[in-house]
Amino acid sequence: MLRTHTCGELRISEVNKQVTLTGWVQRTRDKGSLLWIDLRDRYGVTQLFLEEGKSDAHLLAVARKLGREYVVSVSGVVSERVSKNDKMPTGEIEIKITALEILNESKTPPFTIEENTDGGDDLRMKYRYLDLRRNPVRESLQLRHKMGQQTRIYLDGLNFIEVETPVLIKSTPEGARDFVVPSRMHNGEFYALPQSPQTFKQLLMVSGFDRYYQIVKCFRDEDLRADRQPEFTQIDCEMSFITQEDILSTFEGLVRHLFKTVKGIDIPAVPRMTYNDAMTHYGSDKPDTRFDMKFVEVNEVTKGKGFIVFDDAELVVGICAKGCAGYTRKQLDELTDFVKKPQIGAKGLIYIRCEANGTYKSSVDKFFDEIELAHIAQKFNAQPGDLLLLLAGEKEKTRKALGELRLLMGTQLGLRDKNKFSTLWVLDFPLLEWNEETQRFHAMHHPFTSPKREDMHLLETAPGSVRANAYDLVINGTEVGGGSIRIHDRPTQSLMFTHLGFSEEEAKKQFGFLMEAFEFGAPPHGGIAFGFDRLCSLFGGADSIRDFIAFPKNNAGRDVMIDSPSSISSEQLKELGISVND
Repeated sequence: MLRTHTCGELRISEVNKQVTLTGWVQRTRDKGSLLWIDLRDRYGVTQLFLEEGKSDAHLLAVARKLGREYVVSVSGVVSERVSKNDKMPTGEIEIKITALEILNESKTPPFTIEENTDGGDDLRMKYRYLDLRRNPVRESLQLRHKMGQQTRIYLDGLNFIEVETPVLIKSTPEGARDFVVPSRMHNGEFYALPQSPQTFKQLLMVSGFDRYYQIVKCFRDEDLRADRQPEFTQIDCEMSFITQEDILSTFEGLVRHLFKTVKGIDIPAVPRMTYNDAMTHYGSDKPDTRFDMKFVEVNEVTKGKGFIVFDDAELVVGICAKGCAGYTRKQLDELTDFVKKPQIGAKGLIYIRCEANGTYKSSVDKFFDEIELAHIAQKFNAQPGDLLLLLAGEKEKTRKALGELRLLMGTQLGLRDKNKFSTLWVLDFPLLEWNEETQRFHAMHHPFTSPKREDMHLLETAPGSVRANAYDLVINGTEVGGGSIRIHDRPTQSLMFTHLGFSEEEAKKQFGFLMEAFEFGAPPHGGIAFGFDRLCSLFGGADSIRDFIAFPKNNAGRDVMIDSPSSISSEQLKELGISVND
């Protein structure tokens, strides 16, 4: 090694030791008689110094040529610092330089390589290899490393086996759009990159590998946002000869293990909630349970008062914002504008102030007297000083809109603390959901999810009412994992394909290999997949997953560092049998 120590490990106990360090020059401070250099590597920063009249004149001359991000090798003696810095681990010592070699010069970087950089997102993405030198980004990747390490430790301890599955597979019609790869040897035919290893892990169960996992790359050609990338990583798992309870217990254990070993937090047993309760009380299948503010339905006390918005509504529902009766008209107008946004979809917002003096003031005083407003407030168990916010309309849309308003209020009131963690299992999802565009049912999770046995008879008469043996793990209002008990016999899988609109020929072409495998002694099995990038960002207290991926894409799905995607030559296209019209 070119170094004896890293820039993060020397302490006061090593004073007078001769050492050699290597790294990047973070900054220099030249006071004339004294010259200090902050030397940085992956492990930390160590201060170096030279002194006019005591240090070699040639060393001083070389040191004064150093620029930011020069790569250097430095030898010297560990000395106790006069002005100690308790904000850095090496802050009690500095190195008196006896030898200095420039290993490589550097252009002036386009932004400062420090915790609080002056570089914007686009610039840092273009020079990602420089951004990766900054402590916050490096610490995010170190957290990711530890999460992966501890995942393997936990699953290995339960006799899971890690198996790699293919990356070049076949395209399937369900789910998000596939990334496709043309085949040179089979012109006109295409591979697809996997959206998940779903069918392969089920085949591994048929093969007798009763406990499988993989920390695996997956690919989806979908619109991007802060928690999505075209390529992402899953902790993918499957088990045989189990019940849903076994899955929940095993992977609740994984999550608790990660919190304990990575964050040092003991989380309690994970509570459970049905999908119907989540939608009824929170308007979301991934409710943020760090705070309460549950929905209260008030149809029976609001209808028949001559207020047409309530009288014509399928649902009148609201939330109680504790201590918010003092909201100004401007603040209430901003909340109204928020719920009327097209992506939220409400037509308006009704408020009731529970005044400190015990009276009530509302936006519907014309239709409701003091006693009627008090009756509504009782439904919420509202106290003086509270603010009630109500929406009315069609059930599903109104609940979803109120769910968004609830999250906004939680944020405004400081109830969504990133250092507080609330976990939840959501169970009993619908097996199928109706799609207005295609005018048919689609699988809510995927077509291999098993329906609840007691609901099987509803497949013919009320398919939308059939519940699935499916479950999601939610942390702080983010879905971090989801899975199901799978179908493991051919007749049930064929029936499922029929209800999803597959012809017998289509089902055989797409998934014939799986249905045939089910005829060779497939065991009962089920599994789960966790969004590894999302888990890492939650543990790191970040909104975006990008800083937990070494080389992420931007919001347009581009890698601006290597300029990808890019065009390819006409010769390559011809070789692949692809013609592109001008």
